[in-house]
Amino acid sequence: MNNFKNFVENHAKSTKKIIGFGIARVDLGEKGNVLCATYPVLNWEENFGSYAVFDTCKNEAKLISQSEDEAVYSITLDFINKALEIFNPFLPEAFRDSNSHKNIQTLLELKKILKLPLEAQVDFRLVFLYEDHKCQSVETAYMKLLALSLGKAALRSLCLDGIFGLLSNVAWSGNKPYELEYLRNNEISLKLSGKYPHIDFVDKFPRYLMQVIPQYDNIRILDTAKTRFGAYLGKGGYTQMPGASYVNFNAGVEGACMNEGRISSSVIVGEGSDIGGGASILGVLSGGNSEPISIGRNCLLGVNSSTGISLGDGCIVDGGIAVLAGTIFEITQEEAQKIKDNNPDFCIKDNNLYKGKELSKVHGIHFRQDSKTGKMIAFRSNREITLNKDLH
Repeated sequence: MNNFKNFVENHAKSTKKIIGFGIARVDLGEKGNVLCATYPVLNWEENFGSYAVFDTCKNEAKLISQSEDEAVYSITLDFINKALEIFNPFLPEAFRDSNSHKNIQTLLELKKILKLPLEAQVDFRLVFLYEDHKCQSVETAYMKLLALSLGKAALRSLCLDGIFGLLSNVAWSGNKPYELEYLRNNEISLKLSGKYPHIDFVDKFPRYLMQVIPQYDNIRILDTAKTRFGAYLGKGGYTQMPGASYVNFNAGVEGACMNEGRISSSVIVGEGSDIGGGASILGVLSGGNSEPISIGRNCLLGVNSSTGISLGDGCIVDGGIAVLAGTIFEITQEEAQKIKDNNPDFCIKDNNLYKGKELSKVHGIHFRQDSKTGKMIAFRSNREITLNKDLH
C-alpha cells in the first residue's frame, strides 16, 4: 500500500493536472466517426490514484487524438493488464466486493469483453480532460454532459462551445444510434428483411435516462422523452410530469421541485419551486436572450406563464402572463416599500412603473395582470409556496 501511495505522489509531481478521466464504450459510424460515448464510471476531480495508473499505462493503448486540453486512446489488453498489475494491492478487495474500486471493476469487466470478438462498430476509449476549453472530441463532450447530469460539475460552469458541431444527428433505437445516411442507403434491405430498427427519436443528444441512473430514489421522470442528457435533477424530491414538461441540457433544478413546464437550456430552478403546466422559462440557445435565467427557491410559475427574467426567492407568476425584460409593471408606493423592506437594494420609483428587468432577482414579488384594466401589476407576495410532502 505504501508503495502505491508513493507511486501516486511521485506521479502528481511529474504530470499535468486532470479535470476528468474515464473509460467509455463508443459506438462508431460507418466511417469510424464517434456517434455516442457511454461512461460506466466518471472520475471528475477525484480518484487521482486511478489517474496515476491510467496515465502511466496510456502508452500501452493506441493514441486516437491529443491536444493540450484532452487526449483519447483506444484501449488494448496490454493497457488493461499493466493497469491491473499496478492495482494489484487492491485486487483482493475488488474481487470480494463488486461495488468497491469502480475503476478496477471497469478494467476487470473490460478484460472479459476484449477477449471476445467485438462488434465492428464498437470501441473502448480511455479519455483524459485536462482543461475546460472548447470541446474537441465527442468523447469529452459526453464526459462534460455526464458531469453536469451527475452534479459533479455545476450547471453553467463548463465550456460547451462547439458541442453541436461535434455531435452527429442520429436515429436512436433504444440506446443504439444509427447514422441517417446508413438508414437511407440500406432502407430497402432493412425493411424487406424485417431488420429496420424501431426509431424512438432523431437528435444529437441522447435522453437523460439513456446515460444516467437517477442518483436518488425519489427523482421521478414520467416520460423519458422529457429530459435531455446534460440536465441536472437535483438532490432528490424532483417530480417531472408528462405533457408540456421538459428539461434541456445544462439546465435543471437544485433540489425538490415539481415540474410540469419547460426548463430551457442554462436555466436553474431553486429548491421548493413549482413550474406549472405549460409554463416556459426562456433559455439562451436561440431567440436573442443572452443572460441565463435563474428561478429562486419556493417560487410558483402559474399554468402557461412565461418568464424571461431571473426571479428571487418566494416569487409568484400568475397563470397565462408573460414576465419579460421589457414588460412594464405598476407597483404602488405602499407595495414598493414592502418589497424594499425585503430587498434593501431595491430602488423605489416615483412613477410606480418598473420594467421586468428592474425586478430581476428581487425576492418575494407576485406578478399579475389586473383582470379589470388589463394592466400588468406586481406587489409583495404574501403566499408561502410549499410542495406536497407526499410527492417529494
